[in-house]
Amino acid sequence: MTTNLRDRALRFRDLHVPGRPLVLPNAWDAASARIVAAAGAAAVATTSAGVAWDLGAADGDRLDAQRALGAVAAIAAAVGVPVTADVESGYAADPAGVAGTVREVLAAGAVGVNLEDALHAGQEPLRTIAGQAERIAAAREAADTAGVPLFVNARIDTYLRGVGEPAERVALTLERAAAFLAAGADGIFVPGAVDPETVKELVEGVDGPLNVMAWPGAPSVARFAELGVARISVGSGIAQAAHAVVREAARELLTEGTYGALAGGLDYGELNALLGE
Repeated sequence: MTTNLRDRALRFRDLHVPGRPLVLPNAWDAASARIVAAAGAAAVATTSAGVAWDLGAADGDRLDAQRALGAVAAIAAAVGVPVTADVESGYAADPAGVAGTVREVLAAGAVGVNLEDALHAGQEPLRTIAGQAERIAAAREAADTAGVPLFVNARIDTYLRGVGEPAERVALTLERAAAFLAAGADGIFVPGAVDPETVKELVEGVDGPLNVMAWPGAPSVARFAELGVARISVGSGIAQAAHAVVREAARELLTEGTYGALAGGLDYGELNALLGE
């Protein structure tokens, strides 16, 4: 199993090419993962928010590790492409706990992780640079000890959480990026940064592949490629869109007694066959 994981991890690493970005439509369960892979995705990324919602919990370090990692295992088992897991802050209070989470991620069959520096409790919006670097180093060591070149994507939430003055945000982000790469991260993920000028500064200032998160109104994949981005994901966007259909269909059925929101759904036979493969 380790050899297979190692091969998948190496394949996943090779997909991160600045200017020819890896595009990841995020999935949250086995069905969405199978659909994403069938659509042609070279890899599948989980969305922590989508997974949490699917399991009846809120996002933001509120889902317990075992349930989250059970979803990762189901997703990895459902597809033949590499899977990278969004594990929020590592589902752990300290670096040793993060290392344990990484070992479980590998056991689940995933070959990448997102580790965020956001703090969802307390006064500060982000972990200290030194504290987050220790957590990343622990993740790196756990994967290396297991013999799997896990892709550690260090998520920096300076933009998503509005940390610092706007004029200082690039510098704050680059300081964190340098420390996290030195600690063992393989890539840097800066959700919330989509302005082309900002993205270009980040690409030029980060000594590693840059991941951005896109949403309606953000630059196209082609434009991000021109800027030198190496990875593009959409976070919980697809899950949110899917749940919007659920709400609209339920409201229409209960108030109007009609079924228009169901138009355009996947064919039953097609979906059933896809999940039966």
